[in-house]
Amino acid sequence: MLQQLIESFPDIEFLKADGLDQAVIGFDETSERLIYSMSKIMQILVEQDGMTDEEALDYYYYNIAGAYVGEKTPIYCFDYMLD
Repeated sequence: MLQQLIESFPDIEFLKADGLDQAVIGFDETSERLIYSMSKIMQILVEQDGMTDEEALDYYYYNIAGAYVGEKTPIYCFDYMLD
């Protein structure tokens, strides 16, 4: 998805979250910000980074969703249901 967006919109400079390219589900045309899936991010953190579900959730909220890096900060879509 990310590569398709970059190719389709070559004039837009997207701000990406490191290591989470597979979690991109789209972008907001108005603000030109990438949209990431929380459930896909959680899957990456658990499967690729070896975190437990709880560690991944804590990491997500503190280091990813809680990080503001300017007006192009990505949008994180809450599509993850907790047990």
